[in-house]
Amino acid sequence: MRKLIAGLVAFAVIVTPDHQAAQSQTPAEWKVGLATAKITPEVPVFTAGYASRNKPFEKVEHDLWAKALVLEDKVGQRAVIVTSDILGFPASVAEPICELVRVKTGLKREQILLNSAHTHTGPVVGLEQARVSAGNIPPEHAERTVAYTQTLIEKVADCIVRANEQLVPANLSWGLGLQNFVMNRREHTPTGVILGVNPSGPADRSVPTLRVDDPSGKLLAVLFQAACHNTTLGPSNYEICGDYAGFAQYHVQEKLPGVQAMFMLGCAGDSNPIPRTGMDDARMHGAALGTEVCRVLGTRLKPVRGPLKVAFDRAAPPLQPLTREELDRRKDTRGLFGDLAKRMLESLDKGEQLPTSYRAPLAVLQFGEDLTLVGLSGEVVVDYVYLLQKALGPLNLWVAAYCNDVFGYLPSARVLDEGGYETRGLYSGALGFFTPAVQDVMVAKVRELAAKAGRTVPK
Repeated sequence: MRKLIAGLVAFAVIVTPDHQAAQSQTPAEWKVGLATAKITPEVPVFTAGYASRNKPFEKVEHDLWAKALVLEDKVGQRAVIVTSDILGFPASVAEPICELVRVKTGLKREQILLNSAHTHTGPVVGLEQARVSAGNIPPEHAERTVAYTQTLIEKVADCIVRANEQLVPANLSWGLGLQNFVMNRREHTPTGVILGVNPSGPADRSVPTLRVDDPSGKLLAVLFQAACHNTTLGPSNYEICGDYAGFAQYHVQEKLPGVQAMFMLGCAGDSNPIPRTGMDDARMHGAALGTEVCRVLGTRLKPVRGPLKVAFDRAAPPLQPLTREELDRRKDTRGLFGDLAKRMLESLDKGEQLPTSYRAPLAVLQFGEDLTLVGLSGEVVVDYVYLLQKALGPLNLWVAAYCNDVFGYLPSARVLDEGGYETRGLYSGALGFFTPAVQDVMVAKVRELAAKAGRTVPK
């Protein structure tokens, strides 16, 4: 019994969230800067993610935030990770943010990684009033959306600038947790793939967790990820909320006062939370994820050391060369499939050429030999987790999505072959539907960038 009690005491020491050592300090491997910006709309605007909504939001369940983490290694190399409670940064919004930051700090585009939680209960984002109001948003509300987006750009840029100006010594460590509410949503039926529930389908249930401590072991911040759509709240919801990701961040900060909790979204393109019937479920999932993050923080984590190397480029995944006749057949398809076909026909009617590829940004942050963080753009389906594990090796790998440009779904060859919602094409930045070659092009570019950043990749 005494041995059992001693073992439990030792275990308790391991899992205590505060790693602070009273007698000594650990030499700092890094410098970090932290900052937050409240990005809750100050006036009623339409919320993003569901086209059926016909009015602005009516109340605020909790505030939305953008949060910045600036990392600097021992030789002064810096990178920025930004998380945000919005549907996504299209390139038209992400690039002005990065340019503002460059002017104010000198940080280059490749040093900035912008991630969004893809909450479907945050504001619509867009800078072109005509494009914003092309759907169901009245012109006066489209004007508000543009004004909000301009303010969002300034707030996110300022958040990065502030974090960059207040670096303090720190150490990094990381580990993996598990969350169980994610469900593959590509349900196979006799008439094709629908948005539903597929318990046997692939899903990434890991919870990568990065811990940021000061040299004494005091927890400063935590960056954590889940690979699940923030769609617990459906189209009938008219409340501003970060969905489960927002509740998870609030949960961690409530349990660990003074800590900056940051949520990053993984390859969630074909995964939904389950159950997803309303606010109670969003709170439940958020509490479950937040509890798991706190548990992981108290385990023996792996150190993350430098040097820090960053690689950034744009791939050119090909788009289908559709004829006018093919577009005519697609234009009456329900939803965005048909809408995109109509827009492509309108472009042809103006004498414009349809694009043959899309410029999709990709980023790799390499932390010595300890961790590789891949930042994919678009709404990425889960297949890319397994494809990149094969291409790069499965160890010390963190695959994030919804980074730098949320242009539409990034399907795999399998998903395109099966059909379904995730094959619907681009909804921002260009017009078109991807070909199955998208998979090989994106994976090859990530492999190239990872090797450039210093990861040893399999032959």
